[in-house]
Amino acid sequence: MVLEATVLVIDNSEWSRNGDYMPTRYQAQIDSVRYLFGVKTKDNPENTVGVIANAGETPQVLVSLTADQGVMLNGMHGLTIRGNSRFDTGIQIAQLVLKHRANKVQKQRIIAFSASPIEADEKSLVRLGKKLKKNGVSVDVINFGENAANEERLTAFVDAANNNDTSHLLTVPPGPHVLSEQIRASPIVGGSGSGGDGGTGEGGGDFDFGVDPDIDPELALALRMSMQEEEERQRRENASQQQDAPAGGSSETGAKQPAAANVQDDGDVIMEDDEDEQIKRAIQMSLMDSDQGDGAGSSKDAENEDVVTSLLGSLPGVDPNNPEVQRALRSNTKKEKNNDESKGKDKQSDH
Repeated sequence: MVLEATVLVIDNSEWSRNGDYMPTRYQAQIDSVRYLFGVKTKDNPENTVGVIANAGETPQVLVSLTADQGVMLNGMHGLTIRGNSRFDTGIQIAQLVLKHRANKVQKQRIIAFSASPIEADEKSLVRLGKKLKKNGVSVDVINFGENAANEERLTAFVDAANNNDTSHLLTVPPGPHVLSEQIRASPIVGGSGSGGDGGTGEGGGDFDFGVDPDIDPELALALRMSMQEEEERQRRENASQQQDAPAGGSSETGAKQPAAANVQDDGDVIMEDDEDEQIKRAIQMSLMDSDQGDGAGSSKDAENEDVVTSLLGSLPGVDPNNPEVQRALRSNTKKEKNNDESKGKDKQSDH
């Protein structure tokens, strides 16, 4: 974690009214300032951030170095768009703010936005860059809006101030992208391609749910709570399914297995309990038919046996030629004959 004091320099000139960056150049800077403030203060609790507006008659210090986000938001509340940008003067005032920082152990950094044509010439910017390098001030410049007009001079300025790759120039072309997202992916906050001090910046890598908690903390919190509730619901459902699942012992493996089932070609599963009930019902129907005809004799028994066999054959998953089924039929037929003989003897004794 880098211990650092940072001054953010905003370009609030009339050029910042343009809407070629979402939603406007000015509002894109405001969102980026809030993002950078959160990144810097979260990277190290002792970091401080200040804000300067460089347009108008003279650049204005909106927020002195602070770690309190409320103070920063209050200081920027009355900021308006006005006049032309004074890029070089804003950088010099930012250097003075850093010079008078309370904690001299903090490293010094300036992050400046450029959204309008720079009036200063390249020679004066190079001289200013060398001065910053001499005083140990790193500088990052975010060039957007007037890229072609400013890029050459800003490149010379950053190269003059650069010391061991601690200063960076980020040029953002117009488009539907969000300016703060481009900053997040840049070396300024330790994004891809970073070789500077910001290797541990909060902006590097992807955020959960694709939402930056520094830009929209309420949405990020709502999404996180929704995900936790969904995980808890799924956990309860899994636990309930495990409790309701049938379990049985196996003589071979000793593990819990579902109740035995017959699997047909069409994928239907018929439980053995249901099959046994259907067999008993078919046998009872055959016995009821046999009771209605006492004098039919062996021909009636054969007919009943054919009926039972036909009924069993119509049941899904039942083989009437199965030895177990045939044994059960013969046992019931024999029992019925014994019952008929006993009934005949009883009738003869009554006469």
